Amino acid sequence: MKRFILSICLLVPGAFGQDSLPQNVLKLAPATTVSAKSGATVQVALSVQVDAGFHVNSNTPADSYLIPLRLTWAPGPFESPTVTFPKPQKERYPFSTKPVSVFTGNFDIVTRFKVSPSATPGSSVLTGKLHYQACNDRTCLTPKTIGVTVPVQVVK
Repeated sequence: MKRFILSICLLVPGAFGQDSLPQNVLKLAPATTVSAKSGATVQVALSVQVDAGFHVNSNTPADSYLIPLRLTWAPGPFESPTVTFPKPQKERYPFSTKPVSVFTGNFDIVTRFKVSPSATPGSSVLTGKLHYQACNDRTCLTPKTIGVTVPVQVVK
C-alpha cells in the first residue's frame, strides 16, 4: 500500500503542494568548446549542479517506478557515444524502506565519442537531452527534459 501511495505522489506531483516548490533545481554549467580531429576519440564532460536539499535519481534507480537520469545525444559529427555517470550515493528517505540511488550537489556526466573519419572540419554543435526528476525528502517535482548543447571544432 505504501508503494502504491508513493507511486501516486510521484506520478501526480502537482496535486501535493508542488506549486510552492522551485522548478529549476538542476542546472548545467556552460559547455566549453570541444576540439577534435577526424577519426579521433574525444571526451565531453557536462557539469551538473543540483540545488541543496534536492536530489535526482541516478541513472540506475533501485525501484522501477523511479525516473532515472538519462542523457541522450542526437546524431552528428561525433558517433558511438558512451555515457558514464558518477557513482551514485545511497540515501535513505522517509518514503522508502530501502536506500535510494541518487545524485546530489555537483557532479559530472562524461561522454566519450568517436569523431567520424568523414567529419567536415569546422565548427559544429553537439546536441542532446538530459531527462530527470528532482525530488526533496517529501515530494518530487514534475519530470523535466532540458536541451544540452556543446560547441565542437573539428580540425584536420
